[in-house]
Amino acid sequence: MPRTPRLVLAALLAAVVMTAGCTLPVFSPEDNDGATPPRTSGSKAPPAVPGTQAQWTPCPEVPQELVGRGAQGMAYDCASVAVPVDWNAPQSGGTYDVAMIRVRAKTQRDRIGSLLINPGGPGGSGIDTAIYLSFGQALGGLPTEITDKFDLVGFDPRGVGRSSPVKCISDADQDATFAAPPDPTSDADFQRIVDLNKRVAEGCGRKYGDQLVNFSTEQAARDMDALRAAVGDAKTTYLGFSYGTLLGATYAQLFPGKVRALVLDGAVNPKQDFIAGSESQAKGFERAFTNFTRWCTATPDKCPIAPDARKAVTDALAKAAASPVPGDDGRDATPGWIFVAVISSLYNEAGWQQLAKAVDRLQGGDANGIFDLADQYADRKPDGSYSNLFDANLAVNCADTDEAPSVERIRQLQGEWRAKYPLFGAALAIGMLPCTFWPGKKDPYPVGAATGAPPIVVVGTTGDPATPYENTAELAGMLGTGQVLTWEGEGHTAYPATPCIVSAVDQYLIGLKVPAKGLRCPAR
Repeated sequence: MPRTPRLVLAALLAAVVMTAGCTLPVFSPEDNDGATPPRTSGSKAPPAVPGTQAQWTPCPEVPQELVGRGAQGMAYDCASVAVPVDWNAPQSGGTYDVAMIRVRAKTQRDRIGSLLINPGGPGGSGIDTAIYLSFGQALGGLPTEITDKFDLVGFDPRGVGRSSPVKCISDADQDATFAAPPDPTSDADFQRIVDLNKRVAEGCGRKYGDQLVNFSTEQAARDMDALRAAVGDAKTTYLGFSYGTLLGATYAQLFPGKVRALVLDGAVNPKQDFIAGSESQAKGFERAFTNFTRWCTATPDKCPIAPDARKAVTDALAKAAASPVPGDDGRDATPGWIFVAVISSLYNEAGWQQLAKAVDRLQGGDANGIFDLADQYADRKPDGSYSNLFDANLAVNCADTDEAPSVERIRQLQGEWRAKYPLFGAALAIGMLPCTFWPGKKDPYPVGAATGAPPIVVVGTTGDPATPYENTAELAGMLGTGQVLTWEGEGHTAYPATPCIVSAVDQYLIGLKVPAKGLRCPAR
């Protein structure tokens, strides 16, 4: 995603809030072995046990590098905590370093504790997100009522960003991944994608071997309790978006007595198996795209591809398959890049107008708008390099997946879902292929009640494409202590979207006042 101070930070935050299992593209393995594997600590490493206090060091350079400056009135400090490679064998010797940033307002009074933050993904950086959220409501950040009471503590989960990152996909392979057709119809094209997925699984297996299973959600949730102890909190206060809701729900099941307050915004349904979860996303994105097309019809002055936006997009995909428009950087706007741009635009209603303009420009021979959207989603930088967002996404999703479908089953679902969800179904079926060949052992997260935990707020958005609204009640019901809060809006996740949502969440985080049962906040 872009990293310039001139961009509105709210848009940057929307780009980093990712979702579990989100359109896993075809990955090619990294040919070189230049990336550093997750490192294990030597004899001088701090004890890899919960209870180790964080040693904070000022780090104003981190927000400076990310967005060009820190927020006015905020102090930024960084630390890392050593955690066992495997919590099932904590004395085995190896550790991962989990990186954190603490953002503290200089006006802070009557401090309650730390607010742990995870943006989802899996693979999104909580450090980056804490920085974005520190800039205040006017730029899409958190209200002063929260920053005056809590330290914002963002962390990169194990394998992500600054925390012993997983990296087994080269930049060139990432480009090839996103450029690939989202719906390979011929047997030959489909087989080429199967072969690519086999090779990426073998490549990641060669690089990380038996460590792959240790990037699971349950291991990361156990890390969270080490972080709680490291920041000095008796109980955890947590804000998790998207996949972060799964991480938070897993924590609540493992450590119900250590929960103070959890806000889970953009719910993943842990009870769904891999296939059901992928189909749920296909349905969610299809619904969101339909909402986009209706917006185009209703506001043609803002949508240059009105009145039939769906036809404009499908025509663009068809034309790109035969004759893709070249971009300024030498890439061709293939159907794969166009599809990624569409996905990117649906995470936030603000992206709708950007998509309409990008498709309109593409019709005129200008592909740059398409690449702007796609690169924001892919976390591709102007120099063509990538973060490890999708490397970590693959490692976590496949470690969590108890049983992935066979190649034959995926091919069958590709056709079935194409019929049900014309634009997104086939691609979401193909997105399951990487885990079919994954060499690592599996470590599925627990599914059940958080018995003994206090009330947990589960926030859902009726127009959410990536974590469909239906998941909200399912997650709240599974936990047993969940209370649903609804936003009747568009896009992925709700807080801090409107005064109604902000008021309900803030009162819960600060005073532990649970939102009224059945509370629904209007879109505007």
